Amino acid sequence: MSLTASIPIQRADGPTAPSAVPAPPFPWVGLIVLGAAVFLSITSEMMPVGLLPEMSASLDVDRSQIGLLVSWFAFTVVVTSTSLAHLTRRVSRHGLVVAVLLVFALSNVLTAIAPTYEFVVASRVLGGMAHGIFWSVVGAYAGHLVPKEQIGRAVSITVAGGTLAFIFGVPVATLAGHLLGWRLTFILLAVLMVAGAALVWRFVPTVTHHAGQQARGKTAAATSVPAATPPRRDPTTAAVALICAITAITMVGHYTFYTYVTPFLTDGLGVGSSDVPMMLFLFGIAGAVGLLLVGTVFGPRPQLGLVVGVAVSALSVTVLALTLLPVSVVSMPVAVVAFMLWGLAFGTLPPLLQTRLLHSASARIRDTASAFYTTAFNAGIGAGALLGALLLDTVGLNVVPWVYVGLLSLALALVVVTDRMSSRRVA
Repeated sequence: MSLTASIPIQRADGPTAPSAVPAPPFPWVGLIVLGAAVFLSITSEMMPVGLLPEMSASLDVDRSQIGLLVSWFAFTVVVTSTSLAHLTRRVSRHGLVVAVLLVFALSNVLTAIAPTYEFVVASRVLGGMAHGIFWSVVGAYAGHLVPKEQIGRAVSITVAGGTLAFIFGVPVATLAGHLLGWRLTFILLAVLMVAGAALVWRFVPTVTHHAGQQARGKTAAATSVPAATPPRRDPTTAAVALICAITAITMVGHYTFYTYVTPFLTDGLGVGSSDVPMMLFLFGIAGAVGLLLVGTVFGPRPQLGLVVGVAVSALSVTVLALTLLPVSVVSMPVAVVAFMLWGLAFGTLPPLLQTRLLHSASARIRDTASAFYTTAFNAGIGAGALLGALLLDTVGLNVVPWVYVGLLSLALALVVVTDRMSSRRVA
């Protein structure tokens, strides 16, 4: 799609010469509102990370059990996102985003009033189902709103909501949990979800998605010349699958460690519990800098950005792992710098992975590719939180960051290998 399109204007006396129609203005307001919706969804997903001690004490379960709430949420997304995306494929994308935000609100209310741990799990499963639909829609929404050459910028704006969730959402929720209690914190988030649904309804433009076009096309096909049958297997499927695999491996590593970052900060680095929100805030600020780098430096070069982002993540987490040795060779200031560097590097990865996915996927499979990307992303989150819980209960916290480094090394190898394969195909 170009910035202007030439379309013939049909008159009663026959066709005329093509007329240039300017492309619509860049949808800043709609994308910012979508970014706000992403902010709320990620904050809801990650809230147990910051509220782990409070929820553990209140529900009388181990800290690892609270960490597994992230797994329950994520695995629900994995199991249900593709099927729910298929069932809702002809539903208006705009109305679907509004609906899932309202379901998010209900899920958070149920979590807040939960009398038992099992009730919390059930409420998180409901939220996970909404999350799977949400990301299968939002992941491709930016691609429907803008021309292909502007996808990188549009994705950066919407994904910025996720980065801001780590900057403000999780730290503020953690602080609110300390001051107001974790249950009231979930209620407040539910209220914000309802407000977010209203903003989406009012300000986000509606879009025409591929499945909707197909549904309308069936009626037109009865009175028109049959269209050419599309190929059964889209040629971009292999590239999409490879990006999803790299995404899953990266997320497994990240959430193996990040889900239990509060115990790492308090037990490993000796940070006071009252200072944990500030550390999470610094992590998020660094992630915002990483997102800025995507928009200004790595957006047009997503492959280079992926190599740099994964490599710097591995290096910074290695430094953090060294702080857990019996005789640490890393001072506290160096550890804080490494912690922020980790946040900066990881902040580049989700937007770069999604930008590469949307560039690689054809328009015909963009919604489906986004659903599979969501599945891979959340499979990584769920498996990472589960793996971290198992490591925490068996071998201890000291091993967790080293597992992360190993998985990042595997992801880096795949990124480099696929880059060379792509270069050979171009040559």
